[in-house]
Amino acid sequence: MGNLTLPLPFDDDKPHEECAVFGVIGHPDAAALAALGLHALQHRGQEGSGIVTYDGKQFHSHKALGLVGDNFGDSDVIAKLPGNAAIGHNRYSTTGETVLRNVQPFFADFDFGGFAVCHNGNLTNSRQLRRELVRRGCIFQSTSDTETIIHLIAVSEQKSLVDRMVDALSQLVGTYSLAALANDSLIGIRDPFGVRPLVLGKLDDAWIFASETCALDIIGATYVRDVEPGELLVIDRDGLHSSRPFEEKPKRFCIFEYIYFARPDSEMEGSNVYAVRERIGRELAREAGVAADLVIPVPDSGVPAALGYAKESGIPYELGIIRNHYVGRTFIEPTDQIRNLGVKLKHNANRCTIQGKRVILVDDSIVRGTTSKKIVEMVRGAGATEVHMRIASPPTTHSCFYGVDTPERSKLLAANNSIAEMARIIGVDSLAFVSIAGVYRAVGGTPRSKDAPQFCDACFTGDYPIPLVDHDGGEMGKQLSFLKQLA
Repeated sequence: MGNLTLPLPFDDDKPHEECAVFGVIGHPDAAALAALGLHALQHRGQEGSGIVTYDGKQFHSHKALGLVGDNFGDSDVIAKLPGNAAIGHNRYSTTGETVLRNVQPFFADFDFGGFAVCHNGNLTNSRQLRRELVRRGCIFQSTSDTETIIHLIAVSEQKSLVDRMVDALSQLVGTYSLAALANDSLIGIRDPFGVRPLVLGKLDDAWIFASETCALDIIGATYVRDVEPGELLVIDRDGLHSSRPFEEKPKRFCIFEYIYFARPDSEMEGSNVYAVRERIGRELAREAGVAADLVIPVPDSGVPAALGYAKESGIPYELGIIRNHYVGRTFIEPTDQIRNLGVKLKHNANRCTIQGKRVILVDDSIVRGTTSKKIVEMVRGAGATEVHMRIASPPTTHSCFYGVDTPERSKLLAANNSIAEMARIIGVDSLAFVSIAGVYRAVGGTPRSKDAPQFCDACFTGDYPIPLVDHDGGEMGKQLSFLKQLA
């Protein structure tokens, strides 16, 4: 057997969040807190992680490929990251290389001192900016759009760090939640549309930024509030300073955070993610009820919606599919036979529960449909007499360009097939998705209107709130790494 790794088909058939950020200032164990926070945010990126600290005199950095526990579980590593301020980052790569040079935070020495930054989101004009910066003599060390921010700060003619950052960020088009560390200050910024999340917390006298509140919970910190869209927060020895230097935009928080990305125990924009997902399941049951014997979630992301569906419909909820939590990637040669076994490596049908029953499978989304088809085959093989699938999101018909790794439209099942055709392809007796109106009701929003949609729901509607500068003719393709873009 070889020692190759290959993503399981289940993982390949889900959209992936691009990153997580964490920052802390005013705590003697800053590096350890950052490592714990990143561990809680591991679901947002598994390809690599990094931490940069400042000890009052100099910056220290450790970055590595792989999971947080593997990279920062050794006390010797934490001991080499002294200081009372730190920022950290988890990365999920797109189609580009998974290489150490792309792992954040990025660090640079400026004339005003050291500066480190990490980024969750995606810049839709980064290719254009990169070409302009290269013409000006900037030398890029990575293939990440985040490095563009470093160079824009470097060439800015503004005097103070904050003014340089405002100057740099005002040239960006796209989405970003940033945590940055400079000499004696921690900075958190969210783009004017507020697409990606960022929260502010407090632990004794220490201030904290994190992508989700679950990162605050793990270290015993208190959630203070969300960083507002377009807000720039600077924390230094004089306290917390808030400014809003950017033109105000209509708020467009990513609705898919509620459906899939965020951990269910996190609070997002004033709502508990688990509760929202359960309400989506209730909406789904009201909109697309069907006679059946059991409601079964596709673990783990389908669990809250399946519970909501079962409560609303009165149909019993059962764990008819069991997940193996200890399988992340296969470690043997990727033969066709092993590829076909990929779903069973991670999920197995509970035959004694399913056999002879009419089953409703509840999942959070369908992207390519390859995993849905294999799961349906598995459930039928366990003896289900009928299989109905209910999806706790509208059909995914468009690619995301705002910090989520999704396939190009030609590979999205819902973009190229009717719901009836999709049902035939994945092999179910019936298929239904919750409506966009149902999702808006579940998150407590007012009815969606073109003039005031409240959320970014472009993956379902094609309504892109931020221009896609780097994409010619409006044709939506897969997000490309800079290596591919500039080839």
